[in-house]
Amino acid sequence: MPQSAIQPSLYRWMQDSSAALLKNLRTPKRLAQSNSHVPVLGSLNSLETRLAKTSNEIALAQTLRYQVFFREMAAKGNALAQITGRDKDRYDKICDHLLVFDRSKHRSENVIATYRFLRQEIAEKNNGFYSASEFNLKPLLKRHSQLNFLELGRSCVLPAYRDKRTIELLWQGAWSYIKRHRIEVMIGCASFQGTDPEKLALPLSYLFHTARAPHGWRVGAAHQRGSEMNRMAKAEIDVKEAMQALPPLIRAYIRLGAWVGDEAVVDHQFGTTDVFIIMPIANIKQRYVDYYDAKLAN
Repeated sequence: MPQSAIQPSLYRWMQDSSAALLKNLRTPKRLAQSNSHVPVLGSLNSLETRLAKTSNEIALAQTLRYQVFFREMAAKGNALAQITGRDKDRYDKICDHLLVFDRSKHRSENVIATYRFLRQEIAEKNNGFYSASEFNLKPLLKRHSQLNFLELGRSCVLPAYRDKRTIELLWQGAWSYIKRHRIEVMIGCASFQGTDPEKLALPLSYLFHTARAPHGWRVGAAHQRGSEMNRMAKAEIDVKEAMQALPPLIRAYIRLGAWVGDEAVVDHQFGTTDVFIIMPIANIKQRYVDYYDAKLAN
C-alpha cells in the first residue's frame, strides 16, 4: 500500500546516497506565507512546501494520489474512487497533509507532491494508525508508551517533479513537523513492487539480517497476513546486489538509522509487498539532525 512514501517505481530517480538529498535546499530566513495563517516550511525556486489549510487543498492531494497510485501504478480502486478520481479514505480527515506547490502553475494544478502525517494522539482518539491494518502495532506501542509516535504515509510525486529538490522539500517539511510536535518515533509501511515475496528474497533477507529491529522494537504482521523475510542465509547474500535491489527510499531510511519489522505483508490492492519501518528519532545520524536543525534556526 502507498503508506510510507515508498512506492519503488516512484522513487527510482532518488540518489543512492541519502546525504545527496540534503544539498542545495533553501529555506527562507523569514517564514514566507501563502496566506496569513499557514507558514511555508521550505522553498526552492518555484516550489514551496506547507501543510494543507483547507478541504479543497486536501482534495487536490487526493486527486494527485489517485493519478499516481491508480492511473500510473494500476492500483485497484473502489467505485467511489473511480467516480471521483480521488484516493480518499477515512484517515484523511484526521491526518495533516504536507503539500509541495509549484507557484508557477494554475491553482488547480499546482500541488505536485504530498505526504500524510498521523500523530499518535490523534490516532488514539479515532481509528488507530492506518498501518495497523497490516501490522500488529499494539505490542510496540505498549512497550514504548512513554514515546510519541508519528505515522508517515501516502507519499507521492508527479512524474515531472521526481527529482532531488522535491524530496528535499518533503523531508524539510517533515522535519519541521517532527520538531514542532516533539515526535520521538516515526513509523510506516514501506513497499516493494510485486506480490511474490519469493522474487524479493534477496532484499527481504538482507533487511532481515542487517536492519531487523532489536528486541523490544519488533513488529509482526496482523491478521495472520505475514510472509517470511528470512529467505536466504546471511552468508549467501551479495550485499552490493541486495542494496541495489532495495527501493531507493527504503535504502535512504536504512542509512538514516531505521529498522524493519519481522515480517512482510502482501497488499494485492496496490500490487506491493510491504515491510514495516521503525525509525526512532534518536537513531538518526547526527549530521542529518544538525543539518535540519540549522535550517529551522534560520
